[in-house]
Amino acid sequence: MANSIIGAGIIGLPFAFKEAGFWMGIILLIALTIVVDWTVRLLIHDGKLAGKSTYQDLMEFAFGRAGLVAISIFQFAFAFGGMCAYCVIIGDTIPHVIRSLFPRINEVPVIWIFGNRQLCISFFTLFVSYPLSLYRDISKLAKTSALALVAIGVIIVSVAIEGPMTPEDIRGSSDIRFNFANDEALQAIAVISFAFVCHHNSFLIFGSLKQPSLNRFATVTHWSMGIAFSTCLALAVSGYLVFTDKTAGNILNNFPSDNTFINIARLAFGLNMFTTLPLEVFVCREVLETFYWPNEPFDKMRHFVITTALILVTLAISLSVCDLGILLELTGSFSATVLAFVLPPMCYLKLAKGSLWEWNKVPHWLCVTFGIVIMVLSTFFSIAKIIFPSDTAAPQTCN
Repeated sequence: MANSIIGAGIIGLPFAFKEAGFWMGIILLIALTIVVDWTVRLLIHDGKLAGKSTYQDLMEFAFGRAGLVAISIFQFAFAFGGMCAYCVIIGDTIPHVIRSLFPRINEVPVIWIFGNRQLCISFFTLFVSYPLSLYRDISKLAKTSALALVAIGVIIVSVAIEGPMTPEDIRGSSDIRFNFANDEALQAIAVISFAFVCHHNSFLIFGSLKQPSLNRFATVTHWSMGIAFSTCLALAVSGYLVFTDKTAGNILNNFPSDNTFINIARLAFGLNMFTTLPLEVFVCREVLETFYWPNEPFDKMRHFVITTALILVTLAISLSVCDLGILLELTGSFSATVLAFVLPPMCYLKLAKGSLWEWNKVPHWLCVTFGIVIMVLSTFFSIAKIIFPSDTAAPQTCN
């Protein structure tokens, strides 16, 4: 489970601290870890009440067709947002490494495309991730999760070591380093939620236990959340304290392109995106197949068309977006908050016996309310940030 949480979203946690403020960032990280720990366990409890073993089946059992529509929309949005973010990460990492290894690559025919952000994204998405996405069964790609953990480990160590040694001119203001709270705490909740959501994998993790039980799953969840919290806190604090108000959506973008240690982290992280992207394509495709063609046999042409359309739309979006932070905000606010904070307690309220207004159900109502409020407000503010960018915001450049 810790492996499911500690994914690409962790790269944006220093940015979440920039939005929330140092102490508020820590408070939010602690609070959301506790809430996610509870809702993950609650989701499995819901499954036991309904006799269902998937998130989709649970929602359909509890709320009928409306439940299936809701879970399909939010799971698709979360996976699709992840796809766009992973393409942006490829552009943020691989070209930096290649230009560092070959400073005069722009003068080399054909090969120069690997030093160009847009062309690099296009090449690796279309010629590496896309063919892998066409596999009907991509279970083998799930084994690359070990590479993801290695990449995250390298990133945490490199940021912690190289951050304090960066030149003063690229660091942030030390005056606001320990601000209690900033004015974008709602968006910070969305970014943290994107990093922590693992509910779509909870039933798989529960089923993988040798002797599945709620008590055993609770133990696994507590340990996993503890490990994930420690890892996320280490990266968020070490990155934010150096770059403060200049912290980028991808913390690696704050470092010079010629930093060797950081480039090793960029390379490991970028290579991992090649195989992570197809996993999200698989999720999006399965959501569409289950929703529109639930009882029809596998069709090669439909499989090909859906996969190709997903890749091309994702590529188009990633080529026009340079700010990873806004993708994490939008995806986290619209979908991650609902998957983590709204739907699990709603299922419990629907399935549990007794009155809806019993005292022991107050936490569930509070969690649902919290999730809905955060979804609406943070999505609104994230969209407003795109339409009406702040005059004080650092300009985002695609290079």
